[in-house]
Amino acid sequence: MNDPPTPDISRLAELLKSPDDLDKLPSLRAELTRKKAAIDGQLKLGLKEQLEITSNGMSSITSGQTIVAQIKEEMMKIDRLCSEAQGMIRDFPEVEKLGIMQRNFAAVEEMKDAIEKFGPGLGELEELLREDDEDLEGQPNLLAIHAGLSELREVRERAMEQTKGVEGESGLELIENLPLEGETTLRDFFARLDDVVDWFDEHVGAACINLIPLVQAGNNGLVVRLALVIEEEEKKDRQAKALQDAQREFQDVASRFKSINVGQRELRGYKKKFLQAIEASAAAQFEQVQQAFLDDPDKMEKACRWFFNDLNTVKLGMVDLMPKKWKIFKTYINIYHKLMHDFLVAQLDNAEITPVHMLAILTWVGKYHTKMSRLGVKEDELRPHIIDSRESDLVRDYRTLITKAVQEWMDRMATTDRQEFLSRADSSLDQNGDGHLHTKSLGDMWTMLREQLAVAQSSGRPDVVEGVVESMYIALKQRQQMWERLVDDEARKFESGQLGQEAVSSFHDWLVAIANDQITNIDDDPATGTPSFLSRFRADFEPLVSPAYAISSTTEHESLSNAYVDLSTHCLALFAKTIFNVDFRSIMQDFFTPLWYSKACMAQINSTFEDYLNDYTAVFHPSLRDILIEELANELLARYLSAVHNKNAKFRRADPYTSKMTEDVKGVFAFFGQYGDAFEVVKQKWRAVELFENLLSAPKGQPVVEAYGRLKEVYWDVQMGWIEAVLRSRDDFERAMLAGVKARAAEMSGERGAETVMSKVR
Repeated sequence: MNDPPTPDISRLAELLKSPDDLDKLPSLRAELTRKKAAIDGQLKLGLKEQLEITSNGMSSITSGQTIVAQIKEEMMKIDRLCSEAQGMIRDFPEVEKLGIMQRNFAAVEEMKDAIEKFGPGLGELEELLREDDEDLEGQPNLLAIHAGLSELREVRERAMEQTKGVEGESGLELIENLPLEGETTLRDFFARLDDVVDWFDEHVGAACINLIPLVQAGNNGLVVRLALVIEEEEKKDRQAKALQDAQREFQDVASRFKSINVGQRELRGYKKKFLQAIEASAAAQFEQVQQAFLDDPDKMEKACRWFFNDLNTVKLGMVDLMPKKWKIFKTYINIYHKLMHDFLVAQLDNAEITPVHMLAILTWVGKYHTKMSRLGVKEDELRPHIIDSRESDLVRDYRTLITKAVQEWMDRMATTDRQEFLSRADSSLDQNGDGHLHTKSLGDMWTMLREQLAVAQSSGRPDVVEGVVESMYIALKQRQQMWERLVDDEARKFESGQLGQEAVSSFHDWLVAIANDQITNIDDDPATGTPSFLSRFRADFEPLVSPAYAISSTTEHESLSNAYVDLSTHCLALFAKTIFNVDFRSIMQDFFTPLWYSKACMAQINSTFEDYLNDYTAVFHPSLRDILIEELANELLARYLSAVHNKNAKFRRADPYTSKMTEDVKGVFAFFGQYGDAFEVVKQKWRAVELFENLLSAPKGQPVVEAYGRLKEVYWDVQMGWIEAVLRSRDDFERAMLAGVKARAAEMSGERGAETVMSKVR
């Protein structure tokens, strides 16, 4: 059992589907080299950044370890001194108790003063917030409110921390039930503080969301105040985090200093919320971008104008208003770039994306990097890649979308054509200005192909156009095969008797329409200079593809053109065959029987032929008339010669079969002789009847063998089964006669040539 192909081999097989694809090797090698160079550059830059980060991190760790060791050493010294002091000082336990009592009393007194000021402080902050509500674009009291809130929040944190040191639930009960001014409890004050904090956060959030408009409006004061608030909160969060980490790491040492009261400050995360507000503001803009992009992908650049205006505003107007350590411009670049990346990738991952939208994204990538470079941001500084380095895949997917659309269109038309062909309803066919019958889908098909070719052209990439053209050639061949299967299946129904006279007229109409379609596809008109559908198709795509493909596609083009001729001829052959299967089913059974001598069978056949030609000449493409005449003559000849299989077919020496055959041939020549050039071809093929008659008339023995030899030399593909039937139809047949013919057949060389009419004679 063979091992499954590796992904690399599968990818290579996909790229090199045919020998002609070897011409693409230089371009594929160049593309892969370019991608490798880009990836190497990104890896080097990323490695450099990671080395710097790692080096800085190791330095920070080393410095931190040194500081931690120093702190630990100092705390151990303090612990040692305390232990020694306890032994040096008399009555140390009593002194320690007095010290604790004094500290607790001071803390209680301090807390009492803070709680007495808590209510009025909240009132003042609420008044300041109401003032700022009237001027959200200025918020002059932002810093004062922040300072007041910070103080009150610290009071609450100290109070909550102190309750933890009280045994049982008495501390919490005190907060819940201790009445203050106006029967208000401390819990009421804390709840009111939460409301004021939420109010303040709303003001801060509004400023963060509208940061770009504030800078554009020149409202630098509020921007600076906002930055100071967030910077202060960031610093306190960092200190609180460090203290919490230290408590966890040195819990055994810190627990020995019970007099040290370390407040558990809550991490407030204003810096994180600030960044989230920036992202949320831009994300809201991208919702409008998405709608505009889906409505009209050509408006992508216009819809993203705000994106670069915002970044330019940050670069020119915000950098000096924010702390330098924030690197605010780089922060905005990272946030905005990630949003752009996520937006574009989401569109590409959409299963319903159209080729037009995919092309717009492919075009936008180059424009995006150009605009970012104008802001001083290089492409290799942006992470991740704007579309995850999917350009090559995008080109392939874009091409696949077009080819898929072509296939879907062709499938829909094939389904409709199949239904109409099988139903053969009235008015299911069209007639052009000349009165020629055509299928209704002919013009629509070529219009669709031109439209999809224009979509491929808009990519500006020859490889896309080449892939699309190749798929179109395949689709056109599949359509030919569909028609061939349909007409063959239907023709067999007439041959088997499933369909009869009532259905033959509509079937003939469709055969004529299909045959006309094939000729129209390749019929250039030199007189008017009007190209055929196929010639125009080639003229449209040749300027869009590489010279190598233009040359290599010539074979495909000629093959398709020849296939159109073959299908047209095949339809006319079925036209003729159906006449025999329906109109001549009974009359053909009379040939070479006793009735043949008394009936004018050939005259009846010629009369029927004339009726058909009179009915259909006006709706045929002019170039098909001679082909139909040849097919009628060929089918008649094949059926005539095959009549030796008829029941009661017998050639007696005393019967005038030679003169009757001569009469039949003269009748055929008289009818087809009125059709000019076609008659020359017919006359040449009907000379087979002369050799047939020679085989019947030759005396027994060697003359029969020689007659067979002359027939075999002219018609290499004559069937031995038919030869045997001819010999057995002689009234003087002997087995030795057949043996001699077979011996001669074995001696003759088996040189093959072009197929002759005898290949149809069974």
